[in-house]
Amino acid sequence: MDLSVGAPVDPTPPLVQQALAGATDAPGYPLTRGTPAVRSAVADYLQRRWGAHVLPDDVLPVIGTKELVAWLPTLLGVGAGDVVVHPALAYPTYAVGAVLAGATAVASDGLTALGPGPVRLVWLNSPANPDGTVLPVEHMAKVVAWARERDAVVASDECYLEFGWDAEPASILHPEVCGGSLDNVLAVHSLSKRSSMAGYRAGAVAGDPALVRSLHETRRHAGMVVPAPVQAAMVAAFSDDAHVDTQRERYARRRDVLAEALVAAGFTIERSEGSLYLWATRHEPALASVAWLAERGVLVAPGHFYGPGGADFVRVSLTATDERVQAAHDRLARRPA
Repeated sequence: MDLSVGAPVDPTPPLVQQALAGATDAPGYPLTRGTPAVRSAVADYLQRRWGAHVLPDDVLPVIGTKELVAWLPTLLGVGAGDVVVHPALAYPTYAVGAVLAGATAVASDGLTALGPGPVRLVWLNSPANPDGTVLPVEHMAKVVAWARERDAVVASDECYLEFGWDAEPASILHPEVCGGSLDNVLAVHSLSKRSSMAGYRAGAVAGDPALVRSLHETRRHAGMVVPAPVQAAMVAAFSDDAHVDTQRERYARRRDVLAEALVAAGFTIERSEGSLYLWATRHEPALASVAWLAERGVLVAPGHFYGPGGADFVRVSLTATDERVQAAHDRLARRPA
């Protein structure tokens, strides 16, 4: 039972597949900035689901959000001598993006400790990978204010925003977070998890109009263009909420089953307020827990892969079929720790 990687396994919604199939006659070059339909669909989605006030011109489609995360520092002109801040426990690509740009990556959840140095970009991720932390609105607003004082950009990776379990996530574009201004803020949204579209490589970035225009200019010269059929599929996905609610219910059930099994096996689940992972510990080195679980046929990710603070934790993904999740439960729940 492979619960180590957060790769979606459920079918892509039929409405998305149909939209893709209906747009396969695409002899011309697609628009880097996206069709009016896809930009409007994203803007409407952000308003409808997250109370964000953005115009279609403030939206740009991207070739999967991992691409944007890796290249955003470079696209923003960040370079040698600059600092990119990312969460202390984090998806490794934030740091990789800083390295690609020749900048310095700093893992920190406390910005006040950074001093007056040349911070150019701050990453937020809520709900977070790997530990499922959901950041309070007040904390996010303070980060935005801090960054604006230094003319730094705050980029919020919101790919798990639909999956808040024990806390309510907020977008950085909500007026209570950004103060009603899009200056210096970007929200990054993925269709991989919410719509089971990881294979489509489809996402979007939205926010500060000047930053979005700058990203568009660079990306169109660099050939960073979302294919036209995929843009049509994005319109369908962002315009429909019913399939997202169905997928959320699936993950909620799997979460309950796996949480019960892990607790029965002697693990404590910490944080995990949102996202598609459980952050669990038996208060032993992560690799000891990984080995114990592997002996029972359950594969998980060691917490130290995401930062030193994960040394005693494992990350358990909810992205497995119901049958595989139940099989993992049955193997763990019946065995004493």
